[in-house]
Amino acid sequence: MTVSQTLLVFEDLDSFDKYSSVLYQWLEADRHGKSQGAANTTSGENFDQSPLRRTFKSKVLAHYPQNIEWNPFDQDAVNMLCMPKGLSFRTQTDNKDPQFHSFIITREDGSRTYGFVLTFYEEVTSKQICTAMQTLYQMHNAEHYSSLYASSSCSMDSLASSIDEGDTTSLLKLQRYNSYDISRDTLYVSKSICLITPLPFMQACKKFLIQLYKAVTSQQPPPLPLESYIHNILYEVPLPPPGRSLKFYGVYEPVICQRPGPSELPLSDYPLREVFELLGLENLVQVFTCVLLEMQILLYSQDYQRLMTVAEGITTLLFPFQWQHVYVPILPASLLHFLDAPVPYLMGLQSKEGTDRSKLELPQEANLCFVDIDNHFIELPEEFPQFPNKVDFIQELSEILLQFGIPPEGSLHCSESATKLKNLVLKDLVNDKKNGNVSANNISMYELLKGNETIARLQALAKRTGVTMEKMDLSASLSEKEKDLKLQCEEAELRDYQLNVQLREVFANRFTQMFADYEAFVIQTAQDMESWLTNREQMQNFDKASFLSDQPEPYLPFLSRFIETQMFATFIDNKIMSQWEEKDPLLRVFDSRIEKIRLYNVRAPTLRTSIYQKCSTLKEAAQSIEQRLMKMDHTAIHPHLLDMKIGQGKYEQGFFPKLQSDVLATGPANNNRWVSRSATAQRRKDRLRQHSEHVGLDNDLREKYMQEARSLGKNLRQPKLSDLSPAVIAQTNWKFVEGLLKECRMKTKRMLVEKMGHEAVELGHGEANITGLEENTLIASLCDLLERIWSHGLQVKQGKSALWSHLIQFQDREEKQEHLAESPVALGPERRKSDSGVMLPTLRVSLIQDMRHIQNMSEIKTDVGRARAWIRLSLEKKLLSQHLKQLLSNQLLTKKLYKRYAFLRCEEEREQFLYHLLSLNAVDYFCFTSVFTTIMIPYRSVIIPIKKLSNAIITSNPWICVSGELGDTGVMQIPKNLLEMTFECQNLGKLTTVQIGHDNSGLLAKWLVDCVMVRNEITGHTYRFPCGRWLGKGIDDGSLERILIGELMTSAADEDLVKQCRTPPQQKSPTMARRLSITSLTGKTTKPNAGQIQEGIGEAVNNIVKHFHKPEKERGSLTVLLCGESGLVAALEQVFHHGFKSARIFHKNVFIWDFIERAVAYFETTDQILDNEDDVLIQKSSCKTFCHYVNAINTAPRNIGKDGKFQILVCLGTRDRLLPQWIPLLAECPAITRMYEESALLRDRMTVNSLIRILQTIQDFTIVLEGSLIKGVDV
Repeated sequence: MTVSQTLLVFEDLDSFDKYSSVLYQWLEADRHGKSQGAANTTSGENFDQSPLRRTFKSKVLAHYPQNIEWNPFDQDAVNMLCMPKGLSFRTQTDNKDPQFHSFIITREDGSRTYGFVLTFYEEVTSKQICTAMQTLYQMHNAEHYSSLYASSSCSMDSLASSIDEGDTTSLLKLQRYNSYDISRDTLYVSKSICLITPLPFMQACKKFLIQLYKAVTSQQPPPLPLESYIHNILYEVPLPPPGRSLKFYGVYEPVICQRPGPSELPLSDYPLREVFELLGLENLVQVFTCVLLEMQILLYSQDYQRLMTVAEGITTLLFPFQWQHVYVPILPASLLHFLDAPVPYLMGLQSKEGTDRSKLELPQEANLCFVDIDNHFIELPEEFPQFPNKVDFIQELSEILLQFGIPPEGSLHCSESATKLKNLVLKDLVNDKKNGNVSANNISMYELLKGNETIARLQALAKRTGVTMEKMDLSASLSEKEKDLKLQCEEAELRDYQLNVQLREVFANRFTQMFADYEAFVIQTAQDMESWLTNREQMQNFDKASFLSDQPEPYLPFLSRFIETQMFATFIDNKIMSQWEEKDPLLRVFDSRIEKIRLYNVRAPTLRTSIYQKCSTLKEAAQSIEQRLMKMDHTAIHPHLLDMKIGQGKYEQGFFPKLQSDVLATGPANNNRWVSRSATAQRRKDRLRQHSEHVGLDNDLREKYMQEARSLGKNLRQPKLSDLSPAVIAQTNWKFVEGLLKECRMKTKRMLVEKMGHEAVELGHGEANITGLEENTLIASLCDLLERIWSHGLQVKQGKSALWSHLIQFQDREEKQEHLAESPVALGPERRKSDSGVMLPTLRVSLIQDMRHIQNMSEIKTDVGRARAWIRLSLEKKLLSQHLKQLLSNQLLTKKLYKRYAFLRCEEEREQFLYHLLSLNAVDYFCFTSVFTTIMIPYRSVIIPIKKLSNAIITSNPWICVSGELGDTGVMQIPKNLLEMTFECQNLGKLTTVQIGHDNSGLLAKWLVDCVMVRNEITGHTYRFPCGRWLGKGIDDGSLERILIGELMTSAADEDLVKQCRTPPQQKSPTMARRLSITSLTGKTTKPNAGQIQEGIGEAVNNIVKHFHKPEKERGSLTVLLCGESGLVAALEQVFHHGFKSARIFHKNVFIWDFIERAVAYFETTDQILDNEDDVLIQKSSCKTFCHYVNAINTAPRNIGKDGKFQILVCLGTRDRLLPQWIPLLAECPAITRMYEESALLRDRMTVNSLIRILQTIQDFTIVLEGSLIKGVDV
């Protein structure tokens, strides 16, 4: 056995760790053909690969200093992230260029540490390892040659990179290329050096590491031993103070780093230029939106540094918000099980060369944003709202990118090799003397590519969209300044810094505009931090409904979802806690920017406009960076000789030396200003931390409260990379299960509270307000949760939706068992019986039937969409919990599909989960009907006559027309003497009215209808349309058609729930009793007195006023408020019936319409005499209008009865604001004395004046009548 002592160095500005990737365990070849070296390859490694293409376990060789109290060294995590794939070997024929990448370690408390790694290859000097490699090759070839003879194509990816796939693969060629010969080949092994820092000084660390590597590989030894440079950066180079720049010295040249000031955007050193080039502007904005909405984001690339650059770039743009969930930009191969996490995450996965996206098996994709960085391609989740002002936003960003010569659509070839090539081209252009001898720095790429087709296209696009594309004058302005000041860094670096800050300013400006008045909606009720932390879960911290009602309409789809995220909740928590603690730095900068906006915009309303406002601080931000880099504020101590033992620090070209640990273990005594300054800063940091730990409560209790308070939607803290024992993995999965259950409880509670409205407020659950939009957001969030639950612990993933896949397999099993097909349990709404014996047949409750409804919807194309539609349908039918319980009752199927630790196999938690979903049955949702508005729906209608009083058979031809919020069916003929019919039409939405009538043909034409029932056969919603009147000439009011107003029936289960809660029942349509009482059967019921009638009018008008004061999406049916049981028509009928002489005259009923017609006859034949000419004109006009409306109703091509005509008159008078003019005319008409008793309300002047005033209150509103109410009436 032999161990290779290759190494890798790590460091933190306080910690420099020497590392090595090691061939962990090698045993000589087993003569019987199996190498135990195989056991040491990384888990899951493919043994079909040649030994040189396999990866092996790496190991930390050394790290300096050994430990730091406040930043303990996590050996396993650093080892894993330094070499995520493990240790690898190469020969002299392979590419051995050093590779730079960075990583991040996020601790459980959310604090971050950055690592910067340079991986290179060193020659293997151990003969034992070289011999072991050759033996491994001999075994590998022996196993695979036989299969190669059988197959003409070679699938092995172990051929050296020089082989072309198209080559004919003879055995000799294979033996030559696919082998390692100890006498012919030189073996190299990977090694890494790494710096670990508390802040992301990516550029400076990269330069320092490259210089360190050059010192080892150059022919001349470095000026000083390597220990001097490492000791210098560890102990003598301080962090630059905020707002200052610092120069320190590497091996060959100085290195510059700078830090933003307290009022600037926080430090970000990753070049956003690369992010935009890799993704393209449009794609980046879409991915950015997914991150804001806390979806699952998976980045995919062959290059580790690309993964890190894109992840850090996008999270940097979130300011002032911060990503709160799992964040692993580089996911090591041994941690792939983290992709199973049923929580929002942002992870980066390395793609293998030639691996197709379709072969990548991901546990869940329903809520996944997949970003293939190398191929410039993204897959977005469904139901995805756009970022507010997206077009203008992209336009503004495009202008900045174009100024820096970057195409907004991105570039697929922005790799380092392409950059090198670009620099070579520039040098050649300068050297060939064809550019007026300008320096290479001053040649703008934009100028160079003027003739380029892409640039020409961009210029055309810019011209079309009105972008003014000025020439880059950056280099010119710099060359002028260089006379006075020497630029301390490369121009390209300065431009990257300036581009970074300008792009970030534009993103920050969007949030500043969108949330300029967020403070007004923060609810601060707690008196002290301890009480706030204790009650955090029960408290509402942000008035979401009021905030949304203040926002421009186009912003709502995005904002309603964003304010439900954990990052927004944490932002608001930080705001509330800032009254007791020091303000969070991001919050402090953000609040100061809002303050600045307020100073500029004195008129507050400009804050709430949807007009796009560009960022105005770009120039200022770019200048502050330029000033810092032009003139160094601080210079660190130069590296110097250390007190080392003689013979140490020996130089050997191409080999990183074994460093002398004693001189690197500790720093110098505090004898320089930098060390004392950083020590003071550290002491201050410790004091602050201790202070914050003991504000009000001890640290453990505080941490417990904080974790609970901030994890309302956050199921898991950052996964620990170092401990991967089965026990830890099991504990992690248990945390997932607990988190999912908690999230379910919170979501269902929120949905109930929002839906229950004012009753919930009375019970102390915060503000009552929910818009249709907010409801939709909550339901979409529930769909996401269910998908995540069904994705947790899957054995094998099938399709993008785990829930739909489970449902399909359940359906297949159920349909195979034909004898079970007859019994999909449970009856739906109880049978609706009437005295006629006619009823709606029972609608079966069937999980399979509901699935078939969804499968028949051609509008839905994806499994994710079908699963969401099925959830919405089940929620609307109040069957979600019951259906899921039935689905999970097939335990054999659940065991087949899910691992033991999966949420769905934790019985107690599963029962609680179903119970939480059951609570949603307490409220009514129309989330299926209101979303899928264009689908065809089957309806069933039943007409229920009162058979005791009407004919058993009618000879006329009946018809029906059903209307809803989304449309109507048109007139449908009903087959004679068939009282039940089914019909299919496009979704009508909530049903509002039914028109029913017949043609009065034959001898038995009169028909007494009790009610009409109509049921939506998909959702099961049943509507009852009460009638209780005759249809026929010469009976009742002579009507051959009636307009009936609908009411939604509650099932037996719902009625039990209603009894238990205090929610007032929905407005019902006029009952049969009321209809009969105001017609011929008046004497059978008690008449309301004058006070009750006046109260009824007031209530009806008040309901209409309240209707219009609600947000548009929250309003109910105006038809019910006009024509329903307590509606305006019913209330005015009571007024007109009070004191009405309605006794039969010669066996004939007298109706209100008879009085109206007499009034019209009087107005048309009489010119009234008034003193004031103006009054005469007004009254004449009112009389004329009144007569016109009544005549239009009478001549309409409809067979409506007298009460129906009165209803139309009231509706039209309300719509056209004419009722207050008509009432006094009727009250003063001579016919009133003949038809009304003296005590009648219409004959009391004070009552009439009061009625006019009440009716005038609804004149401010625009009333739109449903088409079915006034069909055929032309006014």
